[in-house]
Amino acid sequence: MAITITMGIQKGGCGKSTTTGILAYLMSQDYKVLAVDMDSQGNLTELLSEHVSNDFVGSSVLEAMQQGDAKKYIYEVSDSIDLLPANNFLATFPRWIYTSKTYNGEYVPFKKNPSLALDELLDQVRDEYDFILIDTPPSLSEQTTNALCASEYVVVMYECSNWCYSAVPNFMDSVKGAREFVHTETEVIGILRTMNDVRRSDAKAFNEIIEEDYPDLVFNTIITRKAPIGRLSLYGFKENKELNQAIIQYKDFYKELIDRVQNR
Repeated sequence: MAITITMGIQKGGCGKSTTTGILAYLMSQDYKVLAVDMDSQGNLTELLSEHVSNDFVGSSVLEAMQQGDAKKYIYEVSDSIDLLPANNFLATFPRWIYTSKTYNGEYVPFKKNPSLALDELLDQVRDEYDFILIDTPPSLSEQTTNALCASEYVVVMYECSNWCYSAVPNFMDSVKGAREFVHTETEVIGILRTMNDVRRSDAKAFNEIIEEDYPDLVFNTIITRKAPIGRLSLYGFKENKELNQAIIQYKDFYKELIDRVQNR
């Protein structure tokens, strides 16, 4: 049975998609992984598939939920990574679950718990993977709620800044809400400090503050800004001469994460 982990925070620019993609790549060296893109920007989709997200119009995670068929819409990235892709039409997900109207005007009845559409979809394939990783949008949206309710664990993405610091408590409340109101076992497994600019004293300060606030949750690994990481969206994971430079910091995070999962 797959262990499902969501990467989230309701703020953009925190490295959610990049981290999810790199983590999927690293995990795939040891495990069978399904990556799920729940962000209508489709950045994870483009990173892993090396196709523009609009190539998946009509064959994305949105249609998978609407048709209740996960396997039909899974895209094979490699022998050990599969992907449920996303594109901009995923932004219509709330309209569908509340009105049953799809983005193309069809009526597809939805009568279940609106927070469990993704969870019920993933139940079809959990036995086929070791890990399922979910990327989320930069908002406390229905997509994010569905991701949280489908997960055992959540990694809180923390970009070292005041605005991200102020976003953390609300996101923690969202995780708590998923656990209490939908009766899941969702828990925060850690806070990953990312996008750290070592030249800025305020970044150092916010790194220290979050560690003081959540000493048992922060990962020891701190991801610093590196050009090869930024260019990963351009060069991808295949034939990328900078790949090791792009992922080397994440290897320590991966080891920490696996250790925490195995010791739960």
